[in-house]
Formats: sequence, structure tokens, C-alpha cells
Amino acid sequence: MELSLATRTVAEHTVLEVGGEVDVYTAPRLRERLVELVDSGARNVIVDLGGVEFLDSTGLGVLVGAMKRLRVANGRFGLVCSKEALLKIFRITALDQVFPIYPTIEAATADSDGSGPTS
Repeated sequence: MELSLATRTVAEHTVLEVGGEVDVYTAPRLRERLVELVDSGARNVIVDLGGVEFLDSTGLGVLVGAMKRLRVANGRFGLVCSKEALLKIFRITALDQVFPIYPTIEAATADSDGSGPTS
């Protein structure tokens, strides 16, 4: 399966909708797009993983790198993910403690201080 990337603006957030498989072959495209967004001035970036069917360690590394890049730029980074298979990957790697992970775009854009979702 190929990787699809689409960007839109919701409130004051840049939402990158990702679809398909994020693996060693497709992760460089995701990395390039995230770097472009930050370099072009995006400071509130949300990556919507709703269309992602597979995510490997290379993809996780890209997401960590994007979060670090945004922190350096005084920006905020969040993920939207409600698929249990992907959430399990974040839990196993303890990245659920690193990323703010929201169930919906609406929840992510409503988090004005970047403290993460409330449960």
C-alpha cells in the first residue's frame, strides 16, 4: 500500500492526514513533508494517523524527529489516533508518554495549552 499525505488547516493548527503504510520505504516522504511544514512556519502540527494501516519503527522515528523539530521552534506537536493496533505500538514503546495522542481532530484542536488529552 502506498503512502498518502494531505494537509489542511483546522483552527490555528496544521493537520497532516496520513494514510497507508508508514515504513522504511515510505517514511522518508513523511519526514520530508513534516520538515517542509515546520520550515514554512507551521507551529501547531497535528498528524492524523486515522488512515494508517501499518507503522514501523522508522515511522515512529520520523514522528519523534518532527516533535523535536517543533519543540526547537517553540511549536506543538500532537497525534490523532484511535486505532487500537497503532495505540498498542505507542504503549509498548512508551511513546504514549511522549506524544499527546487524541482520539479526534476536534479533541486535538481544542487542547489550547498542549497539555494533552484528558481522560
